[in-house]
Amino acid sequence: MSKAVYIATIEPNSGKSIVVLGMMRMLLGKVAKVGYFRPIIDDPREGEVDNHINTVISHFELDINFKNAYAYTRSEVLQKYNQGKSGEIMDEIIRKYKNLEEKFDFILVEGTDFSDEGSIIEFDINVIIAKNLGIPAVIVASGIDKKNKEIAANLKLAFDTFSSKDVEVLAIVANKVDQGGEEQLGSYFDKDFNKDVERIIIPKVNSLINPTIREIVNELDGKVLFGKEYLNNQAGSFGVGAMQLRNYLTHLKDNSLVITPGDRADVILGVLQANISDNYPKISGIILTGDIIPEKSILKLIEGVSLSFPIVSVPSGTFSIANKIGAIKPKIYLDNLQKINTSISIFGTYVNEDRLADRLITFESEGLTPRMFQYNLLRRALQHKKHIVLPEGSDERILRATSRLLESGVVDITLIGDDKKIKNKATTLDIPIDFTKIQVISPTKSPYFDEYVQTFYELRKHKNVNLDMAKDMMADVSYFGTMMIYKGHADGMVSGAVHTTQHTIRPALQFIKTKPGANVVSSVFFMCLEDRVSVFGDCAINPNPNAEQLAEIAISSSESAAAFGIEPKVAMLSYSSGTSGKGEDVEIVRAATAIVKEKCPGLKIEGPIQYDAAVDMKVGKSKLPDSEVAGQASVLIFPDLNTGNNTYKAVQRETGALAIGPMLQGLNKPVNDLSRGCTADDVYNTVIITAIQAKGL
Repeated sequence: MSKAVYIATIEPNSGKSIVVLGMMRMLLGKVAKVGYFRPIIDDPREGEVDNHINTVISHFELDINFKNAYAYTRSEVLQKYNQGKSGEIMDEIIRKYKNLEEKFDFILVEGTDFSDEGSIIEFDINVIIAKNLGIPAVIVASGIDKKNKEIAANLKLAFDTFSSKDVEVLAIVANKVDQGGEEQLGSYFDKDFNKDVERIIIPKVNSLINPTIREIVNELDGKVLFGKEYLNNQAGSFGVGAMQLRNYLTHLKDNSLVITPGDRADVILGVLQANISDNYPKISGIILTGDIIPEKSILKLIEGVSLSFPIVSVPSGTFSIANKIGAIKPKIYLDNLQKINTSISIFGTYVNEDRLADRLITFESEGLTPRMFQYNLLRRALQHKKHIVLPEGSDERILRATSRLLESGVVDITLIGDDKKIKNKATTLDIPIDFTKIQVISPTKSPYFDEYVQTFYELRKHKNVNLDMAKDMMADVSYFGTMMIYKGHADGMVSGAVHTTQHTIRPALQFIKTKPGANVVSSVFFMCLEDRVSVFGDCAINPNPNAEQLAEIAISSSESAAAFGIEPKVAMLSYSSGTSGKGEDVEIVRAATAIVKEKCPGLKIEGPIQYDAAVDMKVGKSKLPDSEVAGQASVLIFPDLNTGNNTYKAVQRETGALAIGPMLQGLNKPVNDLSRGCTADDVYNTVIITAIQAKGL
């Protein structure tokens, strides 16, 4: 039984980081504790650490000490070989791997980078390491500047080499393949590989093969004069600004990196103006060559301009710098979340993760960790892409979540608000949003505005609403967004980052209405604690529910838990456990528990029960020894809003738990309310659960 996989490449710049990031995300969604190991790393620059290890450990918050995540640097390996101590190399690699194996359920092992292109033994070293660790491999090859037949032949040769050393190859990956040739490449794979080998084809993605300005600065030892906050801009193309400005402007392309001598004030100022003009493409950065800093008057002018890209000074000449930039191979760094998220999304798009995971993971992981829960949310939302409307389109958190949602490809998005203001806000905050992929609507300018007004009037005229009132209502972003759902122009809505809960929910109650049989709209939070996910309800809607309402909240919450993969064990919380307590409040909980037992006789439920007895096995068994719920409750129902709201916030703040929600229950179509103190991550997660609700629980 394998508890690890070896990611190997056969050449430099294969883009195996996409595979490593995607597989790490996949594994964390399936296995509770995942480790990461690199047998051999490149020699880091002085004062730096290995970028691969730093990115993976930090981004995925793995509990691994950096020094335990690798065995040797490249120079140390060469030294050992020269000393005739090659046996020591493998002994140390195995020792370090085994130490991690004792601590983790599964380990992703990443092979060498082939950064020394002259090395002829590196491929063999990877084969030998995989064989000695006794783990299967995934082989990655690049499709850059190769024909499909050559890609297939290279992978077949690598496959045969691993197989000849008794290393099982689970999958072969052709990365950076020219779009349009996938079908032909797939036919070659069908001839060369049997059906037991996963055959993965990932097309070339420009946003991943272009270097960032930060990478260019590092390679050129550049000095950033302006715009340090924009170093993650990607250089989509680059060109030398040596001709007169009127001629050079015609050569600008989207995300162009401008290379020009530092004394060319005309080019510098012309490019600054072109970047803010609607008639020219956006600029990713300016490289000033020759170690020439612009004159003080020019620097002062630049300081007064709102920049959206860096300006960097470098020591070498213009054409020397252009050649060096052309030779830079892009990497993925920890602080470039856009590239990380794009890589993970691309992997999920082109890889059958469930099938690959079934081959990799030959054991069943115990329990449901927060990472596994979030992974499952994302996978479910991706299965049926839904359209979610966000009425607070100009809020920074909404924009940052929108950017991440687009990178994940998980939903279609409509932002409500002024188109120009929203785009300017995103540019000012350097939030990368491709506005060609989303819809931005100003209610009164929408072609549906009059239709929505008429519909609202027909729905509410029995409440003495006239057409003028309906028009005023439809100009409100919450009413307009809710009407989009009602009319089928969107599948769900998330709001509340700026507006109150009442403002968000009132339109839904007026014309979305409750589901058949539902008398109460309630809410749950998915509380992602360190080692489990619990459902808290109701923490956002109902101030003082009576017994019947509390019972309905419990039933709805248990159904929500089951729908999201959490086995419902319901604790009806109170200030006493079992039959010990008396008083009006505890009697409401006791009555609600009885109602639930009558309506849902198969549901595991306990109440009244105190919080500690519900979640702590030792306390639970001491107070209620015969209970199926005590000590292991997964659904915790609070007796009132005061208790629930304060408890979820206390748990969230004091433990660092991620609180996903609130997710509303009982409405015909999903409308979910955010806290005004929410983060961009909260928005992202709430949109995903809204999309899953829209699919139908």
